[in-house]
Amino acid sequence: MKKRNLIYSIALASTLFVGCSEDFINPDERNTGVITSDEISDYSQVNPELILGVLDGVGSFTIEPMGVNGTDANQHNDFGQKGVDIWLDIVSGDMALSANSYGWYQNTANLVSTVDFTYGENYTIWAFYYRIINQANLVIGNYGGNDVIPEDPDERRIVGQAKAYRAYAYFYLTQIFQRSYDPSQEILPYYDGENDNQAKVPASQIYALIESDLLNAIDLMSDYSRTYKHQIDATVASGILAYTYAAMGDYTSAGQYADDVINAGYPLTSEAELAYPGTGSGFNNLDTASWIWGYDLTEDMGHQLVDWWGQIDLFTYSYAWAGDRKSIDNSLYASIDDNDIRKTQFSTDYYLMPVNKFYAPARSIAGQQAITTDLIFMRSDEFYLLSAECDAKTGNESSAKATMIELLTDRLGADAASDYITPLSGQSLIDAIYLQTKIELWGEGKSYLAMKRNEATVTRGTNHVFRAGESFNYNSDELSFQIPQSEINNNSLISTQN
Repeated sequence: MKKRNLIYSIALASTLFVGCSEDFINPDERNTGVITSDEISDYSQVNPELILGVLDGVGSFTIEPMGVNGTDANQHNDFGQKGVDIWLDIVSGDMALSANSYGWYQNTANLVSTVDFTYGENYTIWAFYYRIINQANLVIGNYGGNDVIPEDPDERRIVGQAKAYRAYAYFYLTQIFQRSYDPSQEILPYYDGENDNQAKVPASQIYALIESDLLNAIDLMSDYSRTYKHQIDATVASGILAYTYAAMGDYTSAGQYADDVINAGYPLTSEAELAYPGTGSGFNNLDTASWIWGYDLTEDMGHQLVDWWGQIDLFTYSYAWAGDRKSIDNSLYASIDDNDIRKTQFSTDYYLMPVNKFYAPARSIAGQQAITTDLIFMRSDEFYLLSAECDAKTGNESSAKATMIELLTDRLGADAASDYITPLSGQSLIDAIYLQTKIELWGEGKSYLAMKRNEATVTRGTNHVFRAGESFNYNSDELSFQIPQSEINNNSLISTQN
């Protein structure tokens, strides 16, 4: 554990210094308190563990409290990927801010930050992903650049993971900062460590890099067997690639990679695991068999209030307990069949909060202070849903129905699942898969991606503090974030939003 913490600390120190484009604008400015790419290259020849530490630090950064803005800024909504997940769930409308006492999510829930580039949410998201990209570039560059295919198995794994991280970060940037998929639209600065461009480049160039990186990563990690689930492997890379192809409208390729993930052997989340008091329930343990990618939080990591659990869980010392309730949209809740086990994930006694889906195991209200409940990034069930969606959109409805019935059998019962799905066809089948995606993956940050793919219109229920009852198209200004003010001010090659 001591070695793990040492790598964690060194890597985070190097991660934090890398910003987005302003770091490229002033390349001659030297911060003597950080490690440069040249120094990493020099020192890694003496101590190869350093570059491995940088890679491990990328993973640590994805869950780091106040990792983007620093502790002085004291931003309690800045805690990595799971912080982004909350913003996306709120923007999608599936997560209702049903009480607002502290204000951390009011600008997102009111859809103000998404239309005004001066709000900090835009910077936090932008900087978070570009720092991952820049760190991944350092690792890839240290091993020989974008075209390298190392002979050493461990080096192949390291380059593969770095490329997967770079692709993952660019994928989320495309989803969050472009209103809808348009390959010709110029959307983002492009940094691959060799062909950097501070100006916005066409989406097609970004997607081409994502695709290439993930295909390379899958190949490079084909023989890699990871030790921990927070480490990216070929299955995780396949999952990100499935989402990427789906976002591009290439449902044939997306379905193939979704099926690859399914065939990797992770089971569906069982009926018991779906909701309290079932054995293994709580969505709080990385050892859950259906979890593909996530993070094991331990007490020595020091996670407390500034964490996903500190925003969502009634049984953690949290904002959810203290007055910033995160509830399921009551219209979405009403759409769940009364016999569906997933309806019991939310409690009418606690304002439709997810008290039986996400909870600290002791189930003592506000009881968990040092957070040891784990964080989920990816699970098998989402690829059953994505596979079914892809089959339905490419005309293979029999396969789509079979996959949905398999998924829903433990949620509704075998007969009810068949009775629900079998009669559907065409758009009604696609709509049903989209609805089940929203229900199944509530609170996991994936509904936003499905909203964009399905070109959906969001109508909020009545339990939102802000904008209740209002409707928004998937490509409206309110449902994508803005290139932040700092980027516009510091990058002379960008002057317009997307």
